Amino acid sequence: MTGTLQRVLLVDDDPDSSEPLSLLLQAKGHETRVVTDGAAAISVADEFKPNCVLLDLGLPQMDGYEVARQLRKRPYGGGVVIVALTGWAGREIRTKAAEAGFDYHVVKPVNWDEVEKIVREVVRSTP
Repeated sequence: MTGTLQRVLLVDDDPDSSEPLSLLLQAKGHETRVVTDGAAAISVADEFKPNCVLLDLGLPQMDGYEVARQLRKRPYGGGVVIVALTGWAGREIRTKAAEAGFDYHVVKPVNWDEVEKIVREVVRSTP
C-alpha cells in the first residue's frame, strides 16, 4: 500500500463504531471521512469522491440500501467499492444488499483483518 492513499468514507449512526475504524485506516495511510446519516453520506461523497465506502445498513431516515443506490447513480459511483458494515446478516439481507449495489458484506463486530483485506483490494484495483 505504500504510496497509494485511498479515500474511505465511513457511514454509521454510531460514532463509537466508525471512529476507531477511521483511526485504524488513517494509521495505514488512508484519508477518511466519517458521517452519521445517509443524506450526509451522499453530500460528503459528492465532494470527497471516495474509493471505498464502509456503510451501515441500519441508518435513520435514509437506510444504507438507499444510500448505496444513490451512490451508484453518481458519475463516480461505478468505481466506488461499497461495503456493508452491519449487524444484519442472513441470505435475504445479503441479497438485498447486493441488489442495492454493495460489493461486500461484513458483519459486526468488525473484523479488522477482513476490512483491511478489502481496502487492499481497492488499492490494487485503483488506477
